[in-house]
Amino acid sequence: MNKIELLKLLAPGFLPLIVFIVADSVWGTTVGLIVAVASGVVELIVSRIREKRLDRFVLLDTGLIVVLGGISLLLKNDIFFLLKPALIELIFCLVLGVSAFSSVNLMLLMSQRYMKNVEIGEEQAARMRRSSRVLFFIFLAHTALIVYSAFFLSKRAWGFISGGLFYILFAAYFAFEFFRTKASRRKIDLRYADEEWFDIVDPDGNVKGKAPRSVCHAGRGMLHQVVHLHVVNSEHRIFLQKRSPAKEIQPGKWDTAVGGHVRAGETAEAALQREAKEELGLEEFKAMPVVRYVWESEIESELVWMFLALYDRPPVPNLEEMDEGKFWKIKKIRENLKTGIFTPNFEFDFDILMKQVFK
Repeated sequence: MNKIELLKLLAPGFLPLIVFIVADSVWGTTVGLIVAVASGVVELIVSRIREKRLDRFVLLDTGLIVVLGGISLLLKNDIFFLLKPALIELIFCLVLGVSAFSSVNLMLLMSQRYMKNVEIGEEQAARMRRSSRVLFFIFLAHTALIVYSAFFLSKRAWGFISGGLFYILFAAYFAFEFFRTKASRRKIDLRYADEEWFDIVDPDGNVKGKAPRSVCHAGRGMLHQVVHLHVVNSEHRIFLQKRSPAKEIQPGKWDTAVGGHVRAGETAEAALQREAKEELGLEEFKAMPVVRYVWESEIESELVWMFLALYDRPPVPNLEEMDEGKFWKIKKIRENLKTGIFTPNFEFDFDILMKQVFK
């Protein structure tokens, strides 16, 4: 449950308070309490009709209104009703305290219940725990102010502290978090300003975020997209490139004709056209999708989009990108498998080609 959801959850509890303040100033305390209790009952009925079920929070809020309002009327003392918002916030203090200072994250469990289609990762859970700590002290201080105002201040002051001040505190916290997050992102952008950024995806290619190249290549886990294009001529020969000795990964080995990363915000098809032109000068070709799979190495996790193109004209290797390039006979490739002259990823691709294309 994020801060917006928490605010939406708490907001209905302030409606009876506003009704009480207005009615009390016009007709007096007794009428004010009766109208406040009635507004709570109406709120419960409306929530039942709108959502086709009894909202537990509205039920709790309305129950407290009825009980404390009834006690206040019987004893002719509205202090019990004035303490209602403090009791509500005390419950949330308990939830926030458990979430912030124990191993049981109740806020996370509530989020998963109310937002079933939203996935919450470890980083988001950690941020939620940090927010819970801050909100715990905000709620605790505000609860103490409500209790103090109920006993020692005027009803007008109590009304502002119980309602208006709550929104002011929340707005101040939202503004602080907004500018702090913005400043943090600006620092990250400056740190990695000279690097390529890649989309972080799930195995189906759905984008979950983005990260710079160095972070994606710091080990497994940051699944990002790459494209492989296998160029085959009419003689069924496969074009391979020999990777430059300066390459970060698998230097000096024979590899797929075209391979490259998909940049953040770029489609696999657009990345394929860009890389094919940069590496082999290919512009007019039709790429046929073959398969999509996840490739894990000690350096990175890749979602590979594999394509095939029939091309008879001799490609023009970019010697700034590779050492050389040439067409290989399938028989020659088979004879040299597992000898160490090919990249492991190409050998995996070649097996797919033999099963799905050249079977």
